Amino acid sequence: MPDNELIINVTHQEKRVALLENGHLAELHIELAREQGIVGNIYKGRVTRVLPGMQAAFVDIGLDRAAFLYVADVRDPVNDIAVFERSGDDADSERVPTLPRETSESFDEVNMEMSEGAMPHPVPAVPIEDLLREGQEIMVQVAKEPIGTKGARITSHISLPGRNLVLMPYMDHVGVSRRIDDEEERARLKEVVEQLRPTGMGFIVRTAAEGKDREALVNDVEFLVEVWKSVQKKYDTAKARSLLHSDLSITLRAIRDLFRADIGRVLIDSRDEYDKIMSFFGKHMPRINCTVDFYDEAEPVFDHFGLEVEIARALQPKVWLKSGGYIIIEQTEALTAIDVNTGRFVGKHNLEDTILKTNLEAIKEICFQLRLRNIGGLIIIDFIDMEKEGNREKVFRALQEQLTRDRAKTNILKISELGLVEMTRKRTRESIARVLSEPCPYCEGKGYVKSKTAICGEIFREIKKEVASSCSKSIILHVHPEIADLLYEEERAGVEFLEESCGTDITIKDNSSFHLEQFEIICA
Repeated sequence: MPDNELIINVTHQEKRVALLENGHLAELHIELAREQGIVGNIYKGRVTRVLPGMQAAFVDIGLDRAAFLYVADVRDPVNDIAVFERSGDDADSERVPTLPRETSESFDEVNMEMSEGAMPHPVPAVPIEDLLREGQEIMVQVAKEPIGTKGARITSHISLPGRNLVLMPYMDHVGVSRRIDDEEERARLKEVVEQLRPTGMGFIVRTAAEGKDREALVNDVEFLVEVWKSVQKKYDTAKARSLLHSDLSITLRAIRDLFRADIGRVLIDSRDEYDKIMSFFGKHMPRINCTVDFYDEAEPVFDHFGLEVEIARALQPKVWLKSGGYIIIEQTEALTAIDVNTGRFVGKHNLEDTILKTNLEAIKEICFQLRLRNIGGLIIIDFIDMEKEGNREKVFRALQEQLTRDRAKTNILKISELGLVEMTRKRTRESIARVLSEPCPYCEGKGYVKSKTAICGEIFREIKKEVASSCSKSIILHVHPEIADLLYEEERAGVEFLEESCGTDITIKDNSSFHLEQFEIICA
């Protein structure tokens, strides 16, 4: 069995793609049928509002919420080359602008934007009020899905990714992925693409292009240029708020973007998608040596590989380490907090060694979980406090090394005196937890409810207020059954004292439809 595999599960409700590395789930991508991703889609939008104070604008592209366009993402024909040179540092000396892709966090060569929460964009020489005006029609591409209460993030620096190349129609330049280390190969690829590219258009050579012959690159150039011509033609005739180009389905994106030389097999349980994948391989990747199998067993394919269990674990806040320690992962609206604990691990020599070993073990699991859960934005890691500066430096270097294996762009700061690490990780879509879960309807996402004792105390205070304001001699109290039981038993003395002190009769009635914290006081 191949060490690395792509397992694809397709149902009427959703499509799921799992990347297995050495038999373990490493990445999970999910697309719901009713909530198909829009990252990479190109629209003809209309500017609805320009905000000079924020150097940003809102653009209506036909979604429920207006999309957000930052000034650095506005294409200025006069200043295009400066934008090209200013953006990112993942393509050698040839700088490239933000390349929006749903899976761009997995590909540094098509992800040049600074991670969310990192250093702000440099302010362009031209203010946004001189670039855009309300009512103006503009071609934009979605760089980030709407996340939480935020609208989609868009850019006018259009990019069209292929298997080996990314077309930058407004950039007259060629860049090469820094993941291609061989200088001779870099020079060869750049020379070939320079010869093939149309005048005035730019390309980025992706990591997947390493070792590819001229014919493969010719196919990519011709295909991407034709796609761009089609987009331009639609833009000329379409009305504002129109979709000009949509990206591939999640299954074909997985083949285009997640597929690597070390993946030995693709397994899919849908005949229709299997046929599409085979056609895609034949057209765009004919020389790839990979087995594509159709899975038609009675047992669901994710169950067969034990993936449902691993997905369930990815939704749990606590993750145990092999040593007996554990980490806690808590996601909030603003950031993700990760806490490292020794748990059951007591070590063998001294406390400092125990702490160091736990922190080092936690690093591998943290980096794995960040990738698996697709956690992005601002991340705070609370390592166990280490007294020795050398140990703190060792943990920091280990974290840096592990993060280099993550294809999402990350930025990391030194460990503070409190043992905290602040870092950011690029995100363009919701995390697995946000996709597969929703706030608890009972606790409304707080993660807790008031204690029964606290609720009883609140009831007593409210009854006093009601009696004082209405002078009622009779009270009917509707509460949750569990609260009613408590009032009849442990809190009975409190009820009787209240009746005596207020000179009123209290009748308690339980209502199973009530929330635990809900109660109703009726003055009879």
